[in-house]
Amino acid sequence: MTQLAGFLWFVLMLMPLIFLQRLLHRELQAVFLIATRSARFTIGMFQLIFLPGVFLHESSHYLMAKILRVPTGRFSVLPRPLPDGRLQMGYVEIARSDIARDSLIGAAPLIAGTLFTAYVAVYALDMRVLWDTLRNGQMSMFWMGINALPTVNNFYIWAYLAFVVSSMMMPSQSDRHAWLELVISVGILFVVALLVGAGPWMLSNVAPALSDFLSSVAVIFGLSAVIHGMLALPVMLLHKLLARLTGLDAR
Repeated sequence: MTQLAGFLWFVLMLMPLIFLQRLLHRELQAVFLIATRSARFTIGMFQLIFLPGVFLHESSHYLMAKILRVPTGRFSVLPRPLPDGRLQMGYVEIARSDIARDSLIGAAPLIAGTLFTAYVAVYALDMRVLWDTLRNGQMSMFWMGINALPTVNNFYIWAYLAFVVSSMMMPSQSDRHAWLELVISVGILFVVALLVGAGPWMLSNVAPALSDFLSSVAVIFGLSAVIHGMLALPVMLLHKLLARLTGLDAR
């Protein structure tokens, strides 16, 4: 069971992060739309707030495609509405390749966003001490550390960048187009490995390293989920207040 702990933490942190991201984005757009009654202004403000995250998202696609020698076309970080009513924050034109390279290109924003958020947490804000005190149950020291965070050099800049990058790092539906084929292929290889008797070796050698890796990623996802949750609540309250004062609402 310990070999699966990392995977379980990964899933437990990923689900609330996805939910809170979508909730915060929806509430922010509703606030701008009710306050200005302008869809164009709402799109512009939303793009301006998340521009660093959008740039990292699209540039990571582009750079991964170049590294893997996949042809690329136009690159944009300007928003455009899609036929189904959704808003596309940016795009990069990339030729289709094999499932391995397509999967890596699609996952590039998640990889880059996780690494950037980890850098901010570990090196820029030195939050390793906070994590250690939390794991050890030293809650008084943990809250002291939380209260001291704003005194760190450039705290608000780093916190903003970590927020917008982690908020835009999830691959879109088009980014995930090759993932199902990859999962099926890996699943088949896994079954074959079990049939030839490699199960105990993988459980002893591969599973612990994979579990540790997923546990580390789960910490980053958890940090991002907390940031999104803390911001979502006041934005939701502002949405309700504006809707009550104006008699208008946006869903």
